[in-house]
Amino acid sequence: MSFLEEFQANLDSLPVILQKKYALLRDLDKSLQDNQRQNEQRCEQEIEDIRRGVRSGNITPNTSVIRFSDEALDEQKHSIRIADEKVALAVQAYDLVDTHIQQLDQYLKKFDEELRRERETAATAGMPAPGPDGNTKSGRGNESGRGGRKKTRQTTLVTATAAAAAAAEAQTTSANPAGMDLDLPVDPNEPTYCFCNQVSYGEMVACDNPSCKIEWFHFGCVGLKEQPKGKWYCSNCAATRNRRRGK
Repeated sequence: MSFLEEFQANLDSLPVILQKKYALLRDLDKSLQDNQRQNEQRCEQEIEDIRRGVRSGNITPNTSVIRFSDEALDEQKHSIRIADEKVALAVQAYDLVDTHIQQLDQYLKKFDEELRRERETAATAGMPAPGPDGNTKSGRGNESGRGGRKKTRQTTLVTATAAAAAAAEAQTTSANPAGMDLDLPVDPNEPTYCFCNQVSYGEMVACDNPSCKIEWFHFGCVGLKEQPKGKWYCSNCAATRNRRRGK
């Protein structure tokens, strides 16, 4: 079994595992909210009882002896335990996705090294350098892992944490699950694209200007919902082309 086949087999089970963790995370969150609401009501009632006792003279207004009941304190400790479980689940989900990303990064690094050696061998022999698909390819190269032009770019994993993110942003998303927000670390070696200068995610479109400095753009950043038909130019390159025509 090749690396990609093995990676795909492992990746197939990832959504189911993450779904179970997120379902448990939602259950814990609901339990935590219910527990906090009940304990807030208990504490408010105890505060009101203390106030009545002070006004009636049954309780001495000494802050060193006035305290919440043991039940209220135990409920608060229970809420903290639930919150800790939520954090642990979010970390597990992130680590699970991160492991798959690291495996894919290792394969891509190995693939890039093999491709570089093939190009060096081809250059030494005076033959055209092979493209990433094993065929010779003229025009712009495929450096920085940007892939062939005119192709839709997909995320490496699910978004991912995306996201991540994710749990990422702990609990990120529409882009981040259940509206939670985790601040996930970003690989500094990951190339960035688009006007937003962010890493590759979702669907992307390539500018047809061969001299475009950015080249790849996220659909959302350029107002696209589907792959454009025919040639497409980013706003910078389109403006440059219009100025040249105006001359």
